[in-house]
Amino acid sequence: MAVTLRIPTPLRTYAGDQESVQVEGTTIKEVLKNLTTEYSSLHKHLYSDDGRLRSFVNIYLNDEDIRYLEKESTSVSDGDTLSIVPSIAGGSTAYALPAQTTLSNEEIHRYSRHLIIPEVGMNGQKKLKEASILCIGAGGLGSPVTMYLAAAGVGRLGIVDFDIVDFSNLQRQIIHSTDRVGTSKISSAQATLSGINPNVLVETYETALTSENAFQLFENYDLVVDGTDNFPTRYLVNDACVLSGKPNVYASIFRFEGQASVFATEDGPYYRCLYPEPPPPGLVPSCAEGGVLGILPGLV
Repeated sequence: MAVTLRIPTPLRTYAGDQESVQVEGTTIKEVLKNLTTEYSSLHKHLYSDDGRLRSFVNIYLNDEDIRYLEKESTSVSDGDTLSIVPSIAGGSTAYALPAQTTLSNEEIHRYSRHLIIPEVGMNGQKKLKEASILCIGAGGLGSPVTMYLAAAGVGRLGIVDFDIVDFSNLQRQIIHSTDRVGTSKISSAQATLSGINPNVLVETYETALTSENAFQLFENYDLVVDGTDNFPTRYLVNDACVLSGKPNVYASIFRFEGQASVFATEDGPYYRCLYPEPPPPGLVPSCAEGGVLGILPGLV
């Protein structure tokens, strides 16, 4: 019987530069033996001198780590997929992950450039999949951050916005497109994010953030991203995050300048520590009044 064996990027040079190969075998040990027989240069990378599978090489059968099955004695079936994840893709084991968190074969392939980073690896990617983030605003700041979070594999993304896509938004709000002018930003953002990564659950809230709904909205998310463009909402996000114990990822932009910070420690500092009170109305112009360089939100 034949199984599909996915080759990680660092080892492809030893397997004819192939992303995957078909290998015969009835157990994982037999499949790996046949693999290294056909591609002999792989042997030293997978096995130590005493013939044992190296400790920094992780093997996944479909979505399961073989260390939690029968290791190399695990039986395989025709059509199964094996994935080799070497230590450079192993990540940290400093924290435990729930047993039910798995990555599909498609996700392993999609996030392969994460998996080969030691500081991310399989555990880090699973941690991203478990995460939930709420973004306030689907405009200039909310666009790049939600798009990158979706691409990175964050499991659940919430977006709060009640505005409509306007032509003047398109110069910087890259989550929207010309054919969506006149539609709600929420529906436009959801369509873009689902197109980037259908594995991510996108939850939308077409409403203004208020003191009446902030705590309820924040409750079911790990952290909050403040992508707002006005001071009353920015202070509301800060206050609700402080009172609910949620990390607040903040950014703001104006013309050629931007600033960003993360307020996440239990004892502060918080946004109000930097700016105890909002400026008087009209003192600081908005993007609509003062303008903003289109690329700036993405840089911030």
